[in-house]
Amino acid sequence: MVARYAAESAQEVLSIFEECHPGDRRPRAAVEAAWTFVEGAERTKLQRTSALAAHKAAQGATSEAAREAARAAGHAAAAAYLHPLAKATQVKHVLGAAAHAARAAELVAGGDQRVGAQRIEQARQRATPELVAVLKRYPAAPPGGNRVAQLMSALDIALRSR
Repeated sequence: MVARYAAESAQEVLSIFEECHPGDRRPRAAVEAAWTFVEGAERTKLQRTSALAAHKAAQGATSEAAREAARAAGHAAAAAYLHPLAKATQVKHVLGAAAHAARAAELVAGGDQRVGAQRIEQARQRATPELVAVLKRYPAAPPGGNRVAQLMSALDIALRSR
């Protein structure tokens, strides 16, 4: 359920990256690897390597929005590697794709933070009770200074208050 949530989030903004870099399939491959896991395949090296490749694609992206979309894809594939360690860093495996996707959409809208807030609200509504139960096994997302950390923290707080 965590991987599905992450894959759905990344899928929503994948086109942002692909419009800037039509020949670079690394983020798409990461989202596809996430869906492969969601559909019942074993977690394999595919999810790990495609997640890393999507993050490499983000480093070379020519726009901030494309970078965030690629990062969302990387987090979607990495969601397969959620561990039972009770560390706040694991929250990125649950909410990272949604937070980066919200930031990508926000940037496409000229930095309009209302768009990011709307995406976070949509992500809150899409979360299942099972996903929230998994999230609550971990400490809260650490508040951070950058916008993605703020979006992740807002989503974390909204889900925990359900």
